[in-house]
Amino acid sequence: MSDTARLPLSSDQADDIDALREEVRKLRKINIALMDRVERSSDMSVNAFSMFETAISLEAMVRDRTSQLEDALAKLATANADLAEAHGHADAARMRLRDAIDSINEGFVLFDADDRLVLFNEAYLGFWPELAPHVREGIGFADIAKLAAEHLQPLGAAVAPDRWVSDRLAQHGVADGGHVQALADGRWVQINELRTSEGGIVGIYTDITEVKAEDARARALELAERNLILQSTLDTLSEGVCMFDSSRRLSAWNGALGRLLGVSGDPERAFSTHDGFLKWCRGIRGMDDRGCLEWRPDDSHAAPVSQLCPAGDRSFEIRSTRTVQGGQVFSFTDVTDMLRAQAALQETAETLERRVSERTAELLEVNERLGHEVAERRAMEVALTEAKTSAEKANLSKTSFLAAASHDLLQPLNAARLFVAALGDKRLALPTRALVSQTSTALDSVEDLLEALLEISRLDAGAIQPEVSHFRIDQLLQTLNVEFTPMARAAGLAFRIETEQLWVETDVRLLRRILQNFISNAIRYTHAGSVSVCCAVEEGRVAVHVADTGRGIAKEQQALIFEEFRRLDTRSQGKGLGLAIVRRAADMLGHDIRLRSAPGQGSTFSITLPLGRPIDDAATDGGGATRDRSMRGLRVLVVDNERQIQSGMRTLLNGWGCEVVTAGDYAEAVKLFPDGVRPDIILADYHLNDGETGDRVVAQLHAHFGAAVPAVMISADRGEALKTQLAATGIALLNKPVKPAQLRSLLRTMLP
Repeated sequence: MSDTARLPLSSDQADDIDALREEVRKLRKINIALMDRVERSSDMSVNAFSMFETAISLEAMVRDRTSQLEDALAKLATANADLAEAHGHADAARMRLRDAIDSINEGFVLFDADDRLVLFNEAYLGFWPELAPHVREGIGFADIAKLAAEHLQPLGAAVAPDRWVSDRLAQHGVADGGHVQALADGRWVQINELRTSEGGIVGIYTDITEVKAEDARARALELAERNLILQSTLDTLSEGVCMFDSSRRLSAWNGALGRLLGVSGDPERAFSTHDGFLKWCRGIRGMDDRGCLEWRPDDSHAAPVSQLCPAGDRSFEIRSTRTVQGGQVFSFTDVTDMLRAQAALQETAETLERRVSERTAELLEVNERLGHEVAERRAMEVALTEAKTSAEKANLSKTSFLAAASHDLLQPLNAARLFVAALGDKRLALPTRALVSQTSTALDSVEDLLEALLEISRLDAGAIQPEVSHFRIDQLLQTLNVEFTPMARAAGLAFRIETEQLWVETDVRLLRRILQNFISNAIRYTHAGSVSVCCAVEEGRVAVHVADTGRGIAKEQQALIFEEFRRLDTRSQGKGLGLAIVRRAADMLGHDIRLRSAPGQGSTFSITLPLGRPIDDAATDGGGATRDRSMRGLRVLVVDNERQIQSGMRTLLNGWGCEVVTAGDYAEAVKLFPDGVRPDIILADYHLNDGETGDRVVAQLHAHFGAAVPAVMISADRGEALKTQLAATGIALLNKPVKPAQLRSLLRTMLP
């Protein structure tokens, strides 16, 4: 900054000085005119008195004018003194400002409204040491930018000087914030530029090299951690993986790569570039990759490329994927064993197909022989008609025998199931445990089939006689809701029963069996959607409808499904006997069975029942003939967090003659029993509200009653851990869905 520079005067001071100078100029002009007039008067007049008077008058005027001139000069001297003092203050302020900006570490620079350099400090020149001789006050910013580009001070100027100058001038012209510049000597500078109120620009230059270095170190550390995570992830893969960067150099791989490609030691020693990788895979391994291992150009499709490639006696599935940074990733999966298994399956399928063709030819031949036998059988029709009566009698005897021998047939089967269950509880090898599981499954199927056959036999033989009574249909439906809700939930179906307090007249046990078959079939053959049950009065009778959203049944097949061993969906585990039992039971009771169905529209099975007459609750046993007198008066506490399940369980147990109370948790249960009173048996659901479990509730109730009450835990958890836990506390376990027969049998064994 120049030391002779002075601050400009204010407009008022300048006006006063100009007025004083004009006044002095006028007074001087008047004096000169008066003196000239006196001299001319002296030459022309001879009158001494006149000259005397004139001299006196002129003297007075000169004295007056001289006094005015002295006053003007005094004011001018005062103004000059004030101006000198103002300049002194301005110089002092400018020096203080200079010292202030020189004392800061950041570079400071000020440009006026014409973008001319007004003020700067030494720190500013420190960013451009080669420009210091050329930077001076008054130089334009554009000239400074060009000088910086010529001396290659910014790093960007070394690549494209003209473009850098253009961009820098654009940033300077906006002057609305900060930006960062990289210098050629490795330093980084942050430039903050803002406009002043006079239209100029003030700039602050800060050295952020250390900040940039610290940020770079943090980024390098983060990148190293990510690389460790990536390498750990790659090492856990069974597939071989390698990655090449944009320069086609090997940058990452995992241990499985060397094993699959036959590389001993570090794969980087075998091939460090993509070309070496190609030579190894194709030349040494003999891999026919069909171009999958080629380097894909930058404009190629970004989707992964997959190819099955043989390599000697092995086969690999190779996937090639481009990375965002321009590199490429290759993965190798050994699919030799899978392909061999597929080939074996294909061979097996062809063998089966050949055997089917052979069997078809044999069946055609047999069919032809049967055609010849038809004529012979027609001749035998008369004889068969005569033998029909004998056959019916024999069949009746057989049916009677099966119905009478049901107990003897089921006993050894039940024993076998107990033996298998006992064997399954032991510690066995996995293959042996699988055989035990398969044996148990087979016994379940045999038991279901045998029970169905025996029930049909008892119906045919007349061993089952209807016991008609009057009861409320809603109580029976609530019991079925408890029985089938878990099964529907396990199948992923919505299950809903809509009940009304309607009285019907029929056999409650046979009706229950009919509705059980309807609902179980609906759940079994419905793969998605819902199963619903409703009842209503129609034309003076009660109709119960079971509707599903399954695949539906064609019109021509609807009559066939009520025959024995008829299954339209062979993928299900049904035996084809449920609807045969329904038909026989409905015929025995004289109830009408209807089916409304169409392919793709689901099915609705219905049964119509005669209306019953209401009976006082004290006179009914909740199920008529189904009450088990051996359980009469049994006090049962049911602990379950679902009110609907409570209602259904109460209906079921009341039908067996039990006295039932229900609660949702421990606090509610203890309020139901006054001091000195306790239940005979506790039925508790394992999973209750708010994380409470049934075994904990049972333990609390035992402590409250002061005695161990027999308890049954009901849970859908079939794990060994829960069985062991409950066995240690002496609590019996019953898996969901609860089968009433199993529950009744278990309760009989626990009767006090």
